[in-house]
Amino acid sequence: MTGLPKILMALGVILFIIGFAMKFINLGKLPGDIVIKKENTTFYFPIVTSIIVSLILSAIFYVIGRFK
Repeated sequence: MTGLPKILMALGVILFIIGFAMKFINLGKLPGDIVIKKENTTFYFPIVTSIIVSLILSAIFYVIGRFK
């Protein structure tokens, strides 16, 4: 196989592992996330969760970039 199929397969495996781990990790209902419940409507904006995920991904990409 050449480069692109290997990259796509690796991304698929990584997404599968992340999806499986998210089932057991209760990320997404942190203090600071905005939840507005009205009569029959719920609005959920995970701002703190988004910040934490952004920091983790930035750190991962920084480390990967340092080794290239």
